[in-house]
Amino acid sequence: MPRAKPLRESSGKEPNSRHSKRAASFDDSPSARRSSVNSEESPTKRIKLDHQPASIPSSSINNMYNFAKPNHVDLTNGNGPAVMTKVQKPSFTMAKPVGTASEIGPRKIVVKNFRKTPRSDPEKYINGVSAQLDAALSAILADEKLPHSNEELYRGVENLCRQGRAPQLYKSLREKCHEGIKTYIEKPLLAQASTLDDAAMLGAVMGAWETWNSRLKTIRSIYFFLDRSYLLNSPSLPSIEEMGTNEFRDIIFLPQPLRSRILNGVCGLLAADRETQHDEKRRYVLRKAVRMFHALSVYTSSFEPEFLARSSSYFSSWSDQKAESLDLAHYIDESVKLIEDELERCSSLGLDSTTQKTIETYLLDLLVDQEDRQKKMLETKGVSQLLKEDKEDTLRRLYSLLDWRESTNLSEKLRVPFEAYISENGSDIIFDEAREHEMVPRLLAFKSKLDLIWKKCFREHEGLGHSLREAFEAFINKSKRSTMTWGTDNPKPGEMIAKYVNLILEGRMKVSSGHANATRANNNEDVDMASEDEDAEITKQLDEVLELFRFLHGKAVFEAFYKKALAKRLLLNRSASADAEKSMLTRLASECGAGFTHNLEQMFKDMELAREEVKSYNLMLDERDKRPDIDLTVSVLSSSAWPSYPEITLNIPRNVQQAATLFEEHYKQRHSGRKLEWKHSQAHCQLKAVLPKGVKEFVVSSLQAVILLLFSNPSSNDELSYVQIQAETGLDDIQLKRTLQSLACGQYRVLRKNPKGKEVNTDDTFSVNANFSHPKYRIKINNIQAQETKEENKETHERVAADRHFETQAAIVRIMKGRKTITHANLVVEVINATKSRGVLDQADIKSNIEKLIDKDYMEREERDDGLNVYCYVA
Repeated sequence: MPRAKPLRESSGKEPNSRHSKRAASFDDSPSARRSSVNSEESPTKRIKLDHQPASIPSSSINNMYNFAKPNHVDLTNGNGPAVMTKVQKPSFTMAKPVGTASEIGPRKIVVKNFRKTPRSDPEKYINGVSAQLDAALSAILADEKLPHSNEELYRGVENLCRQGRAPQLYKSLREKCHEGIKTYIEKPLLAQASTLDDAAMLGAVMGAWETWNSRLKTIRSIYFFLDRSYLLNSPSLPSIEEMGTNEFRDIIFLPQPLRSRILNGVCGLLAADRETQHDEKRRYVLRKAVRMFHALSVYTSSFEPEFLARSSSYFSSWSDQKAESLDLAHYIDESVKLIEDELERCSSLGLDSTTQKTIETYLLDLLVDQEDRQKKMLETKGVSQLLKEDKEDTLRRLYSLLDWRESTNLSEKLRVPFEAYISENGSDIIFDEAREHEMVPRLLAFKSKLDLIWKKCFREHEGLGHSLREAFEAFINKSKRSTMTWGTDNPKPGEMIAKYVNLILEGRMKVSSGHANATRANNNEDVDMASEDEDAEITKQLDEVLELFRFLHGKAVFEAFYKKALAKRLLLNRSASADAEKSMLTRLASECGAGFTHNLEQMFKDMELAREEVKSYNLMLDERDKRPDIDLTVSVLSSSAWPSYPEITLNIPRNVQQAATLFEEHYKQRHSGRKLEWKHSQAHCQLKAVLPKGVKEFVVSSLQAVILLLFSNPSSNDELSYVQIQAETGLDDIQLKRTLQSLACGQYRVLRKNPKGKEVNTDDTFSVNANFSHPKYRIKINNIQAQETKEENKETHERVAADRHFETQAAIVRIMKGRKTITHANLVVEVINATKSRGVLDQADIKSNIEKLIDKDYMEREERDDGLNVYCYVA
């Protein structure tokens, strides 16, 4: 007999236990033999069937294992599986067989505790859930307590959506929200509209908006399943949040009169914020209003146009009023403050970037770009006043306004007033005769100020930097025939820069911290030339003054005065630092070329050779053992490299003359064919004086020494008259008065003048000052020797002017020799180009030099029929 497939069941628990699991195969055919199952046997049991089992209908098996799911209600009207709200799991037992297998018959299965689920009416359920939701919406809109729990309402929405009721549910929700806004929000607002002002009305609307948002949040939490399942897949329908926002906008904001009241309230608060100081409470209300406009999607369509229109009107009125009532400085300060406040307000209130950009455009159009506003801001007088008063903050704001729009390039227009200010103030400095000796320190301070303004206020604008250099270069090379230049057209700055460098190299210029704000130091103050700090200070000062030197076109004036000052420093040993002297020469060679410093370098070489000559002279004296009673040091100079000095008559002492003659004989033996010319005016010596109050050593010029030696070994009562002194020394009145004044009327009064006074007259008498005393042993009285006289200054200027004329004539001859024939205009242009490295010539000077060359038969004038003035070269 065929056997059934072995079946397994789990052991360890009672057969009727809920946790036991079994599998069985059944046969309802009559011929099947009954199996005996013993639940108490081992875990694996076998059931034997008496005969081949017949097939079991599939419907019976399906119905046997088709159990309802818990917690569900049947809404399918019997078409789906039965659902029970709460069903126990069925248990299965097998009837114990009685008797033998043939007597028992087929096995029967009994399901205990199986209850049939009652069928519910779907329409009734839908209506019930809809009623619950309507009641909940009414409670939410009326701000009342919900009659049902949120979970129960959510499940109701979910069930309705699953049964295809989502469209009806959404329609009902929308109608309810519309009705709720009308009843609970619009009606109270309209009732308050007649009693509230615009600002208060805005506050009421914002409060209603917050209330509606809170209610809408609750509604969305209940209808969330509808929002995420149905509306998310329906692009044409707005979400619940969007629907609620749209309803509020369409009912509350868009209709009049609430719309105008809301916008008037916001604009009124903005106007108050502009007119008064910052109020955080007001800003908080405005920020909330802007967020509401964004949420309602009315920012761009309603709020922004109204805000921009009122802002434009306000800016226009403000600009007209301030431009008429304020000067340039206050107008700029107020304009920048307005722009900064407006942009800060836009940012603080959370306005869109497009709104900020439009506000910025309005402001710049009204405050900067209008022609009358530009004229006011770029007025030369106003800008010059700002620069003169050092209003750096205002200048920085002015540049910011002009440079706000890079496309307009308005900052370039600032070059005109900037150049005008530099030219005007620079010209005042170089033509100020009363403060002539302060010219270079003032120019350095002026240049430092302009550089600071260019860097800090104008942000190193390239065009303004060019304007600064061009304007500075233009005024510093201006010339004017005046008493400052002795009627010549030589630029004065060249002379003053050379003298300023001389003060630096002598160590007599002190610099205050920061920049070259220079003052003269005491002329007799000892200088520590070995100090590294002083060398560094001198180097810094030279770097500063070279900034001015580079602006000079014609450096002939500088060269002439620098050469004279260098000669005195070398001859009188007044240089503060030999390294500084060489450094200055290197700088000049770098700026002007080796030809410019050729003579200056020769001067240093002459001093080296002079020391060799003195050493040879002393060796000769040692060999002869015939040394004079004075120590003589001679500087032999080449006349071509050194400045020319005037000849003066001086009766030198006999012993000095003998020593000089001895040196001259020795020099001629070494260098045959050379001639020495003694320049006693440039000599200096050291005298030891025994005075009643102590022994002193005086450093004096040769002219001072000759006069003091006249009083050697006199009694205290002996006096010499002016006439006697002049007869003994052989000096002319100018030199004698100047020298006696330095000895009797200066800081160190070694001689006593009778009568007392600052001026020396021909009837004065002089005697030794027996009361002279000084804490120092070695005293310098020869400062007058280092000072330049008016006659020397005039001579230098006239010589430079004459050299300039000769240079011009030489350039004209070179041009005529190459061109043979040339018109007057072309000749002037070529002469200017040929001599521009030495400074720009005046056309009148060129014309006068042409006339001189015509008189000297270097060229001739030819008149043509066409009226052109033509010059021809005469070979």
